[in-house]
Amino acid sequence: MKISNEAKVGLLAIIAIIILVIGFNFLKGKKLFSKEPILFAEFKNLGSLEKSNSVKINGLVVGTVYNFAPKDKEVSSIIVEIHLTRDVLIPRNSVALIAGSPLGSAAISIKKGTANEFLKSGDTISTNVGGDLLGDLKEQLAPTMTRINETLDSLKLAIGSINSIFDPGTNRNLQTLIAHMTISAANLQKLLNSESGALAQTLGNMNAVTGNLAKNNDAITHSIRNVEITTSSLANARIQETVAALEGTIKELQGAAGGLKGSVDKINSPNGTIGALMNDRKLYDQLNKAALGLEILLDDVRVHPKRYVNISVFGGKSKPDPLTSPTVKDTIPTTRQ
Repeated sequence: MKISNEAKVGLLAIIAIIILVIGFNFLKGKKLFSKEPILFAEFKNLGSLEKSNSVKINGLVVGTVYNFAPKDKEVSSIIVEIHLTRDVLIPRNSVALIAGSPLGSAAISIKKGTANEFLKSGDTISTNVGGDLLGDLKEQLAPTMTRINETLDSLKLAIGSINSIFDPGTNRNLQTLIAHMTISAANLQKLLNSESGALAQTLGNMNAVTGNLAKNNDAITHSIRNVEITTSSLANARIQETVAALEGTIKELQGAAGGLKGSVDKINSPNGTIGALMNDRKLYDQLNKAALGLEILLDDVRVHPKRYVNISVFGGKSKPDPLTSPTVKDTIPTTRQ
């Protein structure tokens, strides 16, 4: 039997539609060839909940939102049809609530109860009429976000007005300031570089110093112990008695110095004997002449002893002339000062 081309096209179209429906339902998480348990939940407000959103228990996806239906014509509440994709036991006193997410879609979260009886397919689960914490938070933040958006709009208008007020010179100054800030930021980045920055090198040096301190911890402890022993010895020493003895010695030295000074003053005074000898030039010259005459006399006795001791048996001889100056001696210098 020959099949016409039209029949072939129709058959292919039917197969494509079936594959499309199966794929769409598969992506939605529905099982086509097995009957899924169905639960119903009644909410006053769905918020951002949509079809195919997840149904979770303790964060685990156990089903999907299949359909919505109003309870009555006044839409006093909305009945949500939930298809469970996992075989789980849900206690009868469990509560379902809509959990919103600021970074994703909303989902139904089921808080498990403690009852020993479990929900069956077709049962209605209790719901939290007040909604979840995130929903309340969104409702409270909505007016604040509106005011923030209004403030941002006003700020944009103000910045636009400021830009219109600035002249070209001010704009150039701002550009120069921004360029300098960019250079400063680059220098700061170099400074904070974890490998080659000056701060990294400084931290490395500090680590080396602390490492050396850690290695020499025993020596440092020993030195501190020696300092403690020394300070303890100083604390126990008789410092006050030593200082008192030093003060007495200093006073005695001062008294001796005073006596010595008095003796020196007496020596320097022309009224005393030593002072007169030291300060009288005439007496010095006379003593010097007397010493010179005594030296001439002694030299004359040594050179001409017969002048002073004359014993002659056969008669006297002529006496030599007396000396008028000291003779030259080998043991003293030949020149006089």
